[in-house]
Order: sequence, then C-alpha cells, then structure tokens
Amino acid sequence: MAAEVRSRRVGPAQSSGGPRDHHPLGQATESSRQKQESAVRLQPGTFWLTRIVLLRSIAFIYFVAFSVAYQQNKQLLGEKGLLPGKLYLQKIQQYTGGRIGLKAISYAPTILWFLDWSDMDVHLDTIALLGMGLSVFILIAGCANMIIMFVLWILYHSLVNIGQIWYSFGKWMEFQTF
Repeated sequence: MAAEVRSRRVGPAQSSGGPRDHHPLGQATESSRQKQESAVRLQPGTFWLTRIVLLRSIAFIYFVAFSVAYQQNKQLLGEKGLLPGKLYLQKIQQYTGGRIGLKAISYAPTILWFLDWSDMDVHLDTIALLGMGLSVFILIAGCANMIIMFVLWILYHSLVNIGQIWYSFGKWMEFQTF
C-alpha cells in the first residue's frame, strides 16, 4: 500500500529508486525543470501582488493628502491663516483647564501639543513634508512596515485634528479609511 502511494506521489521514475536517466522522458523532464526553476516561482496564498498594489495605493493617497496640506496649511491653519491652528489649540487648552493634559490631547489628538507653537507654519510644513517623504518611499519601495504606516497615520491625523472646518468634511470617514 505504501509503495502504491509513493509511486502516485513521486512518479514511476523515482519510485524504483533508480536514477532519472532511465526514464524515457528524463531528458525533456530535466530541461523543463531547469526552466521552471530559473523562472520566479509564485506560491499560492502569498498575496504578494495584492500587498504591493494596496500599499502603493494607500501611499499614493497619503502623498496626495500631504501635498495638498503642504500647499494649503499656511493659508488655512498657519499663523496668519483663516482659522489659525495656534489659536485653536489655545482655546482647547483654555477649555480643558489651562494645561496640556490627557483631556486636551483626547479632545484634539495631534503631535503639535508637544511642539513649540511660536512658529506654527514651520511645524505644519514639516509634518506635511515628512508625510510626503514617507509616502514617496513606500511608492518607490513598494513595501512598508507597521511603524512607517503608523507614523503616516499619526502625521495625517495631527493635521486633520486641528483642521477645524477645513478638514471636518469626511473626517470620520477618512479616520476609518486610514
């Protein structure tokens, strides 16, 4: 019984234990095997193409979002913007008791709480440029780890959470997407 199973799995040339040269199609089988081994093997269940396409698509969306933010943040949220981000953070700080604590951070989670607000334009540009740089890296490389994706998510939400009415459209939909 075991010999029959082995001959079914391996084939007649290897079941007898003899060399492959005695197989009538041995020469053709060897050349086709060499061609198969030289080609890149695709293993089922790896989803490599899906992963690359999905990562690059998300990176492209992030790149567009950060490039738009880079072009518009100073005019909308900058020091002389229509709704200054510094003033917004100061109002949140005042509302939550005058200090930057867990209540203020949970109200508007952004890394700008931990930065100096005296030059808000530079910080807004830096966040946008960092996001653009990371997203371009993912676009070129086609790969990313959890840390890079988490940093992109933090940078994006740091801008969206102080965006007030400019970024409020679709905020929760975008929050769930990214």
